[in-house]
Amino acid sequence: MFAPSDERLVKQALINNKKAWLQLISRYERLVYNYALRMVGNREDALDLMQDVFLSVFRNLATWRGESSFKNWLMRIAHNRCIEHYRRHKFTSDDTYVADQASDDDWHSPEQVYAGQQRGQQLFKAMQKLPLDQRLVVELKFFQHMQLTDIAQQLEVPLSTVKSRLYGAVSKLQEWVEVV
Repeated sequence: MFAPSDERLVKQALINNKKAWLQLISRYERLVYNYALRMVGNREDALDLMQDVFLSVFRNLATWRGESSFKNWLMRIAHNRCIEHYRRHKFTSDDTYVADQASDDDWHSPEQVYAGQQRGQQLFKAMQKLPLDQRLVVELKFFQHMQLTDIAQQLEVPLSTVKSRLYGAVSKLQEWVEVV
C-alpha cells in the first residue's frame, strides 16, 4: 500500500479528517524540529517553534495553493518562525545542547563515538556563532540538502548572494572547527 501524497492529505485535512492531519504532522515533525533546533540552539525553543509552525499550518492550510510543494511551504513557515524567534530573542547560545547519537553500527569504538560527539558539539557551537543569514544557508544546503537555486528562491535573494553567504560560512566554520 502506498502512502498518500501530501496533496491528498491536505485535501482530507481540509474536510476535517483528523487522521490525515495527524499523518501530515507525523510525516514532517522531525524535519521541522531538527530545523528549528539547529536554528535556535535549544530543545525547548525548538519544540515551541515546532508547535507554532504546525499551529500556523493548521490555521492557514486552506491558503496553500500548491504552487510549491507542501514540504517547501511548510519549511518556509518554519523558516519564518525561526527568524521571528531570532529577532525576538537576539539569539543566545545554549551550551546544554547534546550532539546527536552516533550510528548504531557496532564497529564504532567508544573513543570513536566520543570523538564524533565532540566534533558534532564543536560544529554546532561554531554554527551558532555564524550570522543568521549564513547559518540559514548552511542549514538549507547541508542539512536540508537543497540546491543553491532553491535556497535563493526560498530566501528571496539572488543566487550570487547565496553563494557568497555559503562561502563565507564554510570559511568561518573551517577556521573555527578543529579538524581531527
